[in-house]
Amino acid sequence: MSEAPAPRSLANLPLPGMAVISVWMLAQSAIGAFGVLSHHFPAFVMALSVAFAAAAIGLLRQRRWGWALTLAATFLSMCYGFYSLFRLHQEQSTVMAVVNLVFFLYLARPEVRLRLK
Repeated sequence: MSEAPAPRSLANLPLPGMAVISVWMLAQSAIGAFGVLSHHFPAFVMALSVAFAAAAIGLLRQRRWGWALTLAATFLSMCYGFYSLFRLHQEQSTVMAVVNLVFFLYLARPEVRLRLK
């Protein structure tokens, strides 16, 4: 009889918050790419979408570069959300800004940084 494969160590799996943040980043990437393809966003947003997707994949694989890209992306998204709220008076950006703030603070925790390779 063949043996069952050994289960992956829990230390090798990303934290649940890291997985949620990766899904959020992929969703933002997809929204940006769709916006560019439907001519609602300028073309440079496609570069941001690619960077967000790369950050999400790097974070899921627990790479330090993925964490750094995700940290920068959440910070910049949070800044843009607050700018949209206070300068452009777009109240709908409040949710994006607050979610990105929470994700930024989560990524800065020592437990998250210890999981990175």
